[in-house]
Amino acid sequence: MKPTLLILAAGMGSRYGGIKQLDQFGPHGETIIDYSLYDAIRAGFGKVVFIIRQELRADFEAIFLPKLAGKIEVDFAIQALFSYVPKELGTVQRTKPWGTGHAMLCAKDHTQTPFAVINADDFYGAEAFQVMGDFLQHDTNDTLHAMVGYQVKNTLSDFGSVSRGVCATDDHDNLTSVIERTKIYRKPVDTEGQEGIIVYEEADGLTPLAPDTPVSMNFWGFKTGVFEHTQQQFEVYARANVDNPKAEFYIPTIVTQLIQTNEGACRVFRSHSEWFGVTYPEDKPTVKKSFQRLHDNGTYPDQLWS
Repeated sequence: MKPTLLILAAGMGSRYGGIKQLDQFGPHGETIIDYSLYDAIRAGFGKVVFIIRQELRADFEAIFLPKLAGKIEVDFAIQALFSYVPKELGTVQRTKPWGTGHAMLCAKDHTQTPFAVINADDFYGAEAFQVMGDFLQHDTNDTLHAMVGYQVKNTLSDFGSVSRGVCATDDHDNLTSVIERTKIYRKPVDTEGQEGIIVYEEADGLTPLAPDTPVSMNFWGFKTGVFEHTQQQFEVYARANVDNPKAEFYIPTIVTQLIQTNEGACRVFRSHSEWFGVTYPEDKPTVKKSFQRLHDNGTYPDQLWS
């Protein structure tokens, strides 16, 4: 059975100032999603599910359906504010979706095979898709999941802080914890030519991070049984946060509970590959140059979909 690729594309792009998941970064107007799809198809994925807001559906269909026809099955899942929210909670006062874990849950009825989850606005590289595709197609342990971890030093922005899932692993590269840190950045130093230390900022101060610390860039691989756990966890979370309009239910929260309750495990595939993405509008020129270089050196053909 070919695995399914879920693409998290319902975000509001508040820091970017626009719909970055549909912005053009490649030399011929390619989105970042185009490169993920190209690599996923080569790695054996058989279906893609775009997880989007309803108002984006027409744009996604117009951009992706023609180029993907005959190459991969395409489906759409809508992340609505009240999807899977317990009915007894009534109308919840929110203006933004419930987060990545909720987005994944919204694709439950569209996903029948082991699946990967990625962000729409991150470039992961072909190696990550190959490793994950192989795992999802050949590993038969229904309670073993996976993620691709990147070194935190390779995932920063020069233009502000970023949010990353900071990971800890055991000696066998099994995940022991992943904690979402919402403000990670490189602390500037006065010495010319010297890089500052990497820190995450919380209410109680700054904590240093080693440059090679593995972090989650939301490249996860799951067996389908995870949906039942996700729905149970989200209903508990929604009841506890019904009065908090900014609360977000993250995928790392799901994985952490599976690990802590011994109901699942997560293998970490460490990647030294190039990663890049867009958080701020100032990131765009750098990302465009990176894609041009990957075309120039033959990593990608001149026309992805010709």
